[in-house]
Formats: sequence, structure tokens, C-alpha cells
Amino acid sequence: MCGICGIINNHKEHIDEAKVRAMLGAMAHRGPDDEGVYNSKGACLGHRRLSIIDLSGAGHQPLSNENKTVWVVLNGEIYNYKDLRSGLEKKGHKFSSNSDTEVIVHLYEEEGRDCVKALIGMFAFGLWDAEKKLLLLARDRIGKKPLLYSFIDGFFSFASEFQGLLQSGLVRKEINAQALDYYLTFGYIPAPLTIYKNVFKLKPAHTLIFKDGQIQTEKYWQLNYENKIAVSEGEAQERILHLLLDAVRIRLYSDVPLGVFLSGGIDSSVVVALMSRVSGQKIKTFSIGFDESDYNELKFARNIAKYFDTDHHEFIVRPKALEILPMLAQHYGEPYGDPSCIPTYYLSKMCRQYVTVALNGDGGDEDFAGYERYQAMVYSELLNRCPKVFTAAAGYLAQNYIPESIDSRKIIGKTRRFLEAVPLPAYKRYVRWIGVFDERLKKGIYTEDFLRQSANFSTERFTDDCISKGNAKLSLVDRLLQLDTLTYLPDDLLVKVDIASMANALEVRSPFLDHRLMEFAASLPSRLKLKGCIKKYILKKLASKIIPHQNVYRSKKGFGVPVGMWFRHELKEFLCDNLFSQEFLSCGYFSPELVKGMVKQHLSYKKNYGLQLWAILMFKLWFDKFMNNS
Repeated sequence: MCGICGIINNHKEHIDEAKVRAMLGAMAHRGPDDEGVYNSKGACLGHRRLSIIDLSGAGHQPLSNENKTVWVVLNGEIYNYKDLRSGLEKKGHKFSSNSDTEVIVHLYEEEGRDCVKALIGMFAFGLWDAEKKLLLLARDRIGKKPLLYSFIDGFFSFASEFQGLLQSGLVRKEINAQALDYYLTFGYIPAPLTIYKNVFKLKPAHTLIFKDGQIQTEKYWQLNYENKIAVSEGEAQERILHLLLDAVRIRLYSDVPLGVFLSGGIDSSVVVALMSRVSGQKIKTFSIGFDESDYNELKFARNIAKYFDTDHHEFIVRPKALEILPMLAQHYGEPYGDPSCIPTYYLSKMCRQYVTVALNGDGGDEDFAGYERYQAMVYSELLNRCPKVFTAAAGYLAQNYIPESIDSRKIIGKTRRFLEAVPLPAYKRYVRWIGVFDERLKKGIYTEDFLRQSANFSTERFTDDCISKGNAKLSLVDRLLQLDTLTYLPDDLLVKVDIASMANALEVRSPFLDHRLMEFAASLPSRLKLKGCIKKYILKKLASKIIPHQNVYRSKKGFGVPVGMWFRHELKEFLCDNLFSQEFLSCGYFSPELVKGMVKQHLSYKKNYGLQLWAILMFKLWFDKFMNNS
């Protein structure tokens, strides 16, 4: 797990190495153990290293082939590198280290850009072919590791984080209005967009080639939800267990201590159970909690820790923890509106005191349909088959008889959220459930100028393409899983974990995101994932055999944060100081009167604008860090 960057000069002139050194300096937290630079005519690559494998230093990057014509920098881990190395050595390739990184250069010599298809792991890498004057960028299938790039005035630059890329001095700080509009809808900015006009995210499962001033991207992998297999429930469980065991086993390979993020939910609990089978050592587990009972799951985590006799550690997140927000805004590098970045950061910070690598349960919901919104979509589709008067009545009841101030996590709040969306088309309904701002409220707080700029933006097209216009052969559940795997998972959840963990120099590995397991899960009939009112049906059947029953069949809380409550109490002054500041209100995007109105309505309990105000606050903190100095 590291930080990578580079600059390629389209004019094939020498690069100012100081620029790459500055980029590396801004990402030192990602790799505190070592720094390396390769500089030649037309290309300069940089690397910050967090030592996980081959601690001797022989894995120093950038790494090259035998004749120094191919150079690579890698962020991530290649889990099957030993098998790949063995095959490459039989073909005559010579290795100078025990690093997993070195297999990439030799694999590239054999297969070119298709070398990524043989890799099992989480990775983003940059490879320079000095003879062909060609740069190859690649990102893993699911998007665990980030990669940003920009091409301006003949210079192509790339980096793991915005902080690094901006230090190149080659990026213009111009806000992408469409990206901001997407951010307010989803709470994150979907790839390939970023908040900057001339900076882009390489999408998961894509390669990019830059040569002679031209950029060409190509997708090399995707999940297939169409080809279903005929399998019994017992056979499905056996296959899932086999794949998960192998996914856990290969992710335990490390020359440094490992632990587990334990929420007490099914996914992380299963990881602990399987890790206890194959580890051979006492497992270290780490959990986060809140004083607010509706958000606290520590009792479930403690139950698993006791059951498997782990070395367990806990941390309680309190409102004063939000003193770290300006720092997090800097690390994320663009507006990021998921409040769970707070506990994720603190969980990573606590974990890093004991281990360098942690496993987690990310991906189980997207593999096996674990979100309540999947149930809601199925139920609402059934309701929409009724006469329209019933769906219209549902929306009317929600809007007129359930107060807007109700917490959306409480059952009555969920009921309002469900009923008011029922009359909408399917894709708009889904955006209403997963989104932060609805279109009416979002457009309502824009200034007249920004409203004109955003008039033709359609933030719902992502959901429309998958849900309404998607593959008719797929069930609704599979279409939703496909959508979330392409958007919400890589652009929100994985960004959150990567930035929060790497800010603490911690590597996080996710067995449920092993692409072989995901391929099998996609091939299962959707009835084995969502069966009636049972989410993760087949995974729960398996989990009930290896973890305590009370951790399997329990309500899902998710990794929520009580920001709405905090804004009304401990963080009231912090919120008002930031959102009422003249500097922010004059930035030109939001109506000062309407933003103030939202704050006042929230504080007076007339409306529940917790998530919306959080999104605006995080934009403001990002703006302070990155735009006010422009």
C-alpha cells in the first residue's frame, strides 16, 4: 500500500524532478517507509512505500526489468504474485527482489496492457515503457485503489491523491459545475469526474495508455449478472465458503502484523470466523461505537470478539472528534459527503497503533444484496402495479402526516422516505433513497447563476441507465447490484476506506471484494440473495453455521453517524461559524438566504437537514483548503 505519481512530457523533454518530489511529499502518509524516483527523458515516476512484503528494502520502487527499459510504480498488493513469478521465471525472466511489484514489469513484457487480466489483488499502477515512449496506467477490477490523472499543455500527470496531483503545479483549480451538482445529489462525485475540470479518475477495471499526446482507455473486466447457474442452496454455500476461505487466506500474506475491522455485522464477523480458521495466531479485532444507542453496535462486535477469543479494541466517537474535519477535507481532496469517514478514520487510527494491515467486510452487501433499499425497490414495484390512486395516496400521506424532522434511521422516518418515493419512476425513486439532496431542494439553494449553469445536468442518468433502461434479462435486484457495484461501491465506500486508512498509513484488505467471489455471487439467481424479506439470504444460511445466531439475524444499522443530532447540540457553533461565514456565502454557488434558512429549520427541529448540511459543510471545508488560496 503506497502512493504513486508521475509526469510525462509530451515533448519528450526532461521533467523537473522537484515537481515529482513535491507530489510525493504531499502523499508521505501513504508510504512513510521509503521514497523513490525514476527520471529520464520524457518521464518521471515517483513512489512512496508502506512496507508490507519484502521488508529488506529490495522492493524499493520504481522497479524495472533486467535491461532498465520498463519501469513501474505500484499502489496496492498483488496476491497471486508468487504463482505469476514462478511462471515468468520458467520463461527466462530474472527477478532482483521478492516484491509483488516486480511481476508486473515482466508480465507486461509478455502480454502488454493485457497483463492486468492475470493479476489478483487491489492495485493501481503506472508503467513506463522507455523504448516505446508509452505510459500504461491500470486500476484493479473493483476500484480498491484510486488513480487520478490530468493532461494539460503537453504534460500528463497522475497520482494516488488530489494532494499529490495538485503539487505538480500542472493542474488548474477550476470547479467542474457538473461534478458539484452530482456531489450534492449523491454525496460523492462519480468517476470519471472530479471536482476539477481538468482532472479525472481512472475507472475501475480500466487501463489507460498515453502515447504521443493521445489518451486511450479500455475496460478489461466486468461482472456478468446475466449468465445464471443452476445450483442448490447447499452447493452455493459450499462454493461461497471455499471462495471466501481462499480470499481470506491470500490476504493474510504479510511480513507485518494484521488485524480485522469488526462491526459485529455478518460480513466482518464471517471474516473473523474464517481468519480464525486459517491464521494460526490470536486475532486482533477493532471496533468503533457511539454514545447514541441508535448508532452503536459495539455489543454485537463484543459478542464476536468473545466467541472467537480475539484481542479486542474499541473506540467511542464523540462530537469533539469533528475537530479533525478540516484535515479530512484536505486528505479527500474534493468534496466528500459521507459522514462515516469520521469513524472510519478513527478506527484506522486506533488499528494502526497495533497492526499495519487490517481486513474488513466491505463488499458483502453488494455481493449478496444486503441493503434495505433493495427490499424497498422490490416492494415499491409491487405497489406500483396497483391503481395509481394508491401510490399517489402513499406520497400524500407521507408528505402531510409524517413530520420532516423525523430521523430517517427511525422506523417512522424510513416509512416517510419510502412512501414519498413510491409514486416516482423507479430510477428517481432509487436516487431519492440513496441520495442526499433531491432535485427540488438542491436546485432551490443554488444561486441564479449556478442554476443556469446546471440547468442541463442530469444526475439521475446513472440510475436510469441501469434500472429503467438496463438489461431487460436481469432481475430488478441484479440491476441494483450492478449499479451499486459500478458507482456507490468504488466512488463512495472504497474512497472512504482508502483515504481514511492511508491517512494513518494502514493497509485495508477486503475478502468479499475478491473478484472470483464476486463473479460467483453475480452468477447466483437473485432469489438466493434477496428472498422475500430476508436480505443476504444465502450468506446468512452459511453464516449461521460459523458465527453466533444473534449476529446473523439482526437488524442492520449500517455505519451511520448522528450528525443531525450533533449539529443541534455540540456542533451547533461549528456549523454556524462555517456556513454563515461571509467568505463562504459569497462563493457564488449557494443562495445565502436559503442556506441560512436550512440551518435555522434544522436547529429548530422543523426539518431534518442533517445529511444535507453535512454535504454543504464538507464542500465549504474543501473550498477553504483548496480554492481560497487559488
